[in-house]
Amino acid sequence: MFDLGMSEMLVIGTVALIVVGPKDLPKLFRNVGRFVGKARGMAREFTTAMNQAADDAGVKDMQKTFKSATNPVGSAMDGVKDAARSMTDIKPDSETGKLSKEREEAKRKIEANAARMAADRKKREAEDAAQKADALEKSLAADPHDLPPDVPAGNDTDKGTA
Repeated sequence: MFDLGMSEMLVIGTVALIVVGPKDLPKLFRNVGRFVGKARGMAREFTTAMNQAADDAGVKDMQKTFKSATNPVGSAMDGVKDAARSMTDIKPDSETGKLSKEREEAKRKIEANAARMAADRKKREAEDAAQKADALEKSLAADPHDLPPDVPAGNDTDKGTA
């Protein structure tokens, strides 16, 4: 819209500083910023309304017709792009969505089975440890001096001889 370079902005700022004064300059800039923001908002709203009116009137369809008549290669490429976009868009109610639900169910089954197997393994390990402890207790009860070399003596009377 306005093509202002750095030098023009510097001249405008210097003139504003001299005319308005340093005390009221921040208020002026704040008000100018608000005005520019409101103007941009109104321009954006106007553009949106005009585009919507053009869509309602069918201008897009006419534009596509003219474009395909003047540039058949470009319109063919647009058709390819649209086809590719439709193939990559994932819709939850399509076959991909159904497949995703099946995969989610399979994932839950696999996780449950893995958890069950881990619990069974821990149970077996605990039973093996209990059996080893029972066997060690029985061997200690039979002969406390007949310990395997890696097991320390747990007898209070043999504190110094271990």
